[in-house]
Formats: sequence, structure tokens, C-alpha cells
Amino acid sequence: MIAALALVLTQAAFAADKVEAVNVDGMIHPITVEIVSRALDQAQKEGARLVLIRLNTPGGLSDATREIIEKIVASPVPVVTFVEPSGGRAASAGFFILEAGDVAAMAPGTNTGAATPVTLFGGQMDATMKRKVENDAAALIRGIVAKRGRNATLAESTVYEAKSFTDSEALHDNLITLVAANDYDLFRKLNGREITRFDGRKQVLHLDSPRIVNYDKTTRESIISAIADPNIALVLLVLGVLGIYIEFHSPGLIVPGVLGAILALLGLSALSVMPINWLGVALLVLALALFVLEAKFASHGILALGGAAAMILGALLLIESPNPEMRIHLSTAIGLALPFAIITTFLVSLVIRARRNKVVTGTSGMLDEIGIAYTSLTPAGKVFVHGEYWDAVASAPVEAGARVRVKEIQNFTLKVEPIEGSPWRLDGAEKR
Repeated sequence: MIAALALVLTQAAFAADKVEAVNVDGMIHPITVEIVSRALDQAQKEGARLVLIRLNTPGGLSDATREIIEKIVASPVPVVTFVEPSGGRAASAGFFILEAGDVAAMAPGTNTGAATPVTLFGGQMDATMKRKVENDAAALIRGIVAKRGRNATLAESTVYEAKSFTDSEALHDNLITLVAANDYDLFRKLNGREITRFDGRKQVLHLDSPRIVNYDKTTRESIISAIADPNIALVLLVLGVLGIYIEFHSPGLIVPGVLGAILALLGLSALSVMPINWLGVALLVLALALFVLEAKFASHGILALGGAAAMILGALLLIESPNPEMRIHLSTAIGLALPFAIITTFLVSLVIRARRNKVVTGTSGMLDEIGIAYTSLTPAGKVFVHGEYWDAVASAPVEAGARVRVKEIQNFTLKVEPIEGSPWRLDGAEKR
């Protein structure tokens, strides 16, 4: 009994020292929401003392950012947002997440801010829409920062004026709580500090012997995070489609079909968590149709050029995000479109050319074949064609041994016509 009680107390103490750490690096998108949400739930379930969110991001999708902020402010476990390592940043959407933490910290040599909303593809919004979007973002950051007791006026300037701040500037202007060299320096400075939770409750942090446990991503999260770059996702999708097409073109190769299916599914999985513009999807489908038509009709390359242009535009329009780093790069679009156009047009032309070739098997393969009259045809009789004897009906009388051409097959009877010239014997010797 005493041993069991000691074990329980040891486990409780072990859990009490736990700090759940999760990394938010790269673009912020729906899979980031899933990762942060699971880490917060795990911290609550296991009785962690603190959640550490390490930030190093250029920004991301506004909807995903709002969801992460909702999870942070609702967390029963205190959350520390920390921009690291040195040289890292929490720009745009990352600034909002930084300010959402109960404690906001930065490592030396990091920066944050530049939270002005931008339009899709860098275009210009009209004045009314621009004001609405900026006011909405400003209200969000103002509400968060005011609750945390930080500088709301200066935080708004990151939205209206796209201001950015170094770690020392952010600390001096009360945008963050402190600057720390690393995780353990951060915990040392937080030990014994009283913080104010989002609901106004006061809480003292006890971090005498913090035990950092990094959040382990699920297999799905790891895969999608690795290929979450839309450029990588599109490359996987295009290569997958090409592999599947090669398998259909040459059944039995197996490897292109299997690899193509895997790559296509991985690409679709990555794209499924991104905001898709259906105009971009339609343009990509149009591009494939134009490549097929180019092989079928002699357009002197016009359809192929149209297909390449449609694929490039479709790739550029595929991801509907205001952040340039979330969109397909022009170099990626061109690098995929041109080789894909050449390869698919070549493969489709091979298929169409093969279908236009004369059939050499079955009864259809006998049309226009040359045979020899085994008996006289007046008009019916027997002919020798393709190493076989057939019943035949001639369009004009034919003597035995004369050459005939097969014109039609009907109910296993050949319709033939005589060929002008010297008659042949069945053994191939000419009759003179």
C-alpha cells in the first residue's frame, strides 16, 4: 500500500513538472490547428504545468490563425508563446498567435509584426474592402492584447502600418513579456512569476524542475506537414497523374501505376487542407483536355500551347491565399507545365497513332489481305488466306490459283475481288 501510494505521488510530481512543447514552424494552415489543438488537449489530459508553443513562421491563413487563438485562450493550462531560435520570426499571422499566449516571449535576434492583411495574389482591394479587412484584423489583435495587458495601440500599428519589431523593441514597447535565450532560460525567468489568464484569474507559475516533453505528431500530421508546401503538393499530384496515365497507356508495368496512385493521393491529401480555388481546378482540367486534343487534331502546336498556358494559370490560381508563401510559385508552374505538356502530348499521340494502325489480328485483320483462290470462284468457292481455308464469294469469276483481295467478312464468309496479274499456285510457284 505504501509502495503504491509512493508510486502515485511520484507520478503526480513527475506530471506536475511536465511542460508540453509544440512547434509551429512554416506556414500556418489547418493542419497546424490540428497539431496545436492536440498538444493542448494532451497537456490538459496529462496534467502538464505549462504549454510552450515555439514560433518560427512567416504567417498563414487567417481562419486557421483564429482557430489557434481560440484554442489558446480557452486552454485551462497556461500557454507560453516563444519566438525562437535566434533569426526566427513570428510575422503576420504569427504575431497574432504570439500575442495570444499568457506569456509572450522572444529569443534574441528574432522579430515579429507586419500583420497587415494582403489580398489574393497581391492585388489591390478597393478602399471599402481594405478598410473592412484591416478593421477586422485590428479589432482581433486589440482585443487579445488588451486582455493580456500589453500595448494595444502599438499592436494595431502592425495591422494598419505593417510595422515590425525586434525582440528588444517589442520588450521595450510592452508587446511581449520577456526575452530569453532558450527554453530553460525562459522557464528560469518565469518561475514564481504571477500571470493573468484570459478570464482574469491570477496564477503563479512554478517551474523549479521543468521537464520538456515535445509533442509527437501523428503519422498523418507528420506526412501532411512535410508536404504542406503547395508547390510540393502540386508536384506530387502532377507526377502521380502522369504515372497513372503511363500505366493505362502500357498496362502491366505496375510500378508507374502504384507509385502514381501513391503520389497522387499524397498530393491530394496536402491540397485538401488548403483553400482551393475551383477556377484553378477547372483550368488544370482544361489543360489536360487540350493536351489530348493536340494529339488528336493537327493544330500545329496551338492546342498544346493553350494547354500549357491553362496549366500555368491553373497552378497559380489553385490556392486561394493572400499570403505569397502559400501560393504556387510561377517557376513551379512553368517547370511542371512545359514537361507535362510534352510528355502527355507524346504519349497520347502514340495511343491515337496505334488506334489508327491497321488491325492485324482477328477477322478485322483480314480486310484487304491478299489470298489465293483454292478453287474456282463462280462466284462461290474456297480461298487460302492467312494460312487458313475460307469460304468465299467473288465479285467476278476467279479461276483456281488466282490472287484475290479480301473486301468484307460476313457470317464467316469472305467477300473477295480478283487482282489483276499472273495467277499463282498454292505452293507459291507461278503458273505461266
